[in-house]
Amino acid sequence: MKDRAASLFPLAMLLLLAALTFWLNRVIQGDNPRGPQRHDPDYWVERFQVRRFDIEGKLQHTIVADKLLHYPDDDTTVVTTPHITYHQQPPTEIFARMAYIGRDGKEVDMVDEVRVYRHGISGESAPTLLETRALKVFPDDEKGQSTDPVVITQGKSVMHGTGLNIDNRSGITVLHGRVTGTLYRNRTEKP
Repeated sequence: MKDRAASLFPLAMLLLLAALTFWLNRVIQGDNPRGPQRHDPDYWVERFQVRRFDIEGKLQHTIVADKLLHYPDDDTTVVTTPHITYHQQPPTEIFARMAYIGRDGKEVDMVDEVRVYRHGISGESAPTLLETRALKVFPDDEKGQSTDPVVITQGKSVMHGTGLNIDNRSGITVLHGRVTGTLYRNRTEKP
């Protein structure tokens, strides 16, 4: 009988230790819910404007929007009706219905009715309009990319693609996928 009690003693100590651990965990956790946090904004800004300057002090780009909401549970920032303007010549403007800004602000996902409008050089070229559903923009690098269908219009010329990479500094846009379109030359009469 004595041997049986001696063999149950370690089991009793183990159960006591487990109960003590459970109690200590409850005391430390307190009344904190174990479910997911609520998705409520911790701050918001209405009708704001942000200006970014390059290292030489020249205005690089401006971001204007109606509203910005920041959510702390997943550290997301949602912007309604964003408008980005790059101020080099010719200027380029990007519009969308919504945007999601990355944690460090280096990426902006423009979504819903995205339009990129590159002003033409007066007398030399017509303005260019790019339309797509979503565009990932890297504002400081002046680059963007999309995997959604894209339509580019310049004057009467129209190009369609299934994605693109765009570099605003060089002015080069590369369409991906099956690219179709109609191009019209600008004819100048020579005497």
